Amino acid sequence: MADASLSLKAALSEISAEIDDRFDLLLAIPDDPRADLYRAMRHAAIGGGKRLRPLLVFATARLFGVDRECAGRAALAIECIHVYSLIHDDLPAMDDDDLRRGKPTVHKLYSEATAILAGDCLHALAFEILAEPATHGDPFVRAELVLDLARAAGPAGMAGGQMMDIEAEKASFDLPTITRLQAMKTGALIASAVEAGAILGKASPEARTGLRGYARAIGLAFQIADDLLDYEGEEEKMGKRVHKDQDAGKETFLSLLGVDRAREQARMLVDQAVQHLHNYGAEADLLREIARYTLERDR
Repeated sequence: MADASLSLKAALSEISAEIDDRFDLLLAIPDDPRADLYRAMRHAAIGGGKRLRPLLVFATARLFGVDRECAGRAALAIECIHVYSLIHDDLPAMDDDDLRRGKPTVHKLYSEATAILAGDCLHALAFEILAEPATHGDPFVRAELVLDLARAAGPAGMAGGQMMDIEAEKASFDLPTITRLQAMKTGALIASAVEAGAILGKASPEARTGLRGYARAIGLAFQIADDLLDYEGEEEKMGKRVHKDQDAGKETFLSLLGVDRAREQARMLVDQAVQHLHNYGAEADLLREIARYTLERDR
């Protein structure tokens, strides 16, 4: 983050504040027995986090002149899915983590049952937000948003990748399998963020081809950077436990390629991502900066 350009830093700050404000309105605490459920959702959703996926929605939507409120709602829905996945990923049955974004994980602060329900609710809210007419006046656009996010979050996307990640603790995966795992676990939701901006803008199939290539490349680069941070990063900066994959004996890009080759592969992927945007001019500069940021971040 320290090396990110001023324009990217400003965009990240602006989008983070906007997503926090949207979550604040969405998750107002009711005066009834559900109060702790809402407090748990707020604890996980508000404050901290990179907000990379919302920023990708806004940056892509800007290419096509999409109304900011429409982009904001789609960005919020995708962040709901991301936050739900983090809550469940931290549970004792999954990674059993005590710290997330520098704060106690939801199940540590509340209870496992509350954490499960908080994740379930954020998952449901994502599709409620996308299906509401306020997200877009065209019902076919809303239906496509729902379909794409469901695919990205389900067995062919993030959840399927999570299952493969669990199996990775018991089996040795080769590089193609690790690449597929990470393209599902991490890359699918990143790709959905880019796709959402294109869907809102009713982008042509030709326009979407380059954006999909961009999203695939940064998704893998992002995961390699995550592996590097897990290996080299500091828990205080990261706001979560480090060396998890190494301690669990999982194969990663680093264990299969080595640190130097993995870092070089990530740089190549960033270059590829930027090249996929060759049909766009200065309007895509933020997307280019985001690609480079995947390697510059420290958490």
